[in-house]
Amino acid sequence: MADEEIKNETTSAEAQASGETETSATTAVAEEKPKNPNMKWYIIHTYSGFERKVKESLESRVRAYPELEHRIGQVLIPTESVTEVRAGKKYTSERMFYPGYVLVEMDMDDNVWHVVKSTPRVTGFVGTGQQPTPLSQDEVNQIVYRVADSKEKPKLKVKFEKNESVRITEGPFATFQGVVDEVNEDRETLKVMVTIFGRATPVELEFGQVEKLIT
Repeated sequence: MADEEIKNETTSAEAQASGETETSATTAVAEEKPKNPNMKWYIIHTYSGFERKVKESLESRVRAYPELEHRIGQVLIPTESVTEVRAGKKYTSERMFYPGYVLVEMDMDDNVWHVVKSTPRVTGFVGTGQQPTPLSQDEVNQIVYRVADSKEKPKLKVKFEKNESVRITEGPFATFQGVVDEVNEDRETLKVMVTIFGRATPVELEFGQVEKLIT
């Protein structure tokens, strides 16, 4: 009899736990807000140097007014990661490639237009006449996805030219000097002619593996 009571209590406890788990899962799903399919990307013009302040202000307004959460989505400053090589060390920083502009994902109407336009340090929308013009899909691909690609693979700020003298800073040929024979900007690689055992030998290297020789 005692075993049966324990079994019933265990079953009841499991059912209750299962119910709580199911309720939590249902609540989590309910809390997930579907993205508004009418949202499009727009460009707003700001005072130069205040792009981040504008982004913070817009995001604060969306948090303060829940009715805006389905009308204003991402706020994006178009930046790219740039790597510089100084004294043989790499330094990565963020650089804006459209200073004075901020991208905002919006389901545009008069209220949303007013909220964005009245944000401090916003001077207006990019568009024809008084009507903001949303970005085309090609423009979204070129700008928005460019930001994502840049974060995955930072670009090197340094530029190299054919016949330029360089010093190798990494790899098995570190400290060797050579002359640039080919430059591949897309892949960010160089073919450097290095003298090894008295012979000029081509070595393929990444931009970050060499530094310019100061003449």
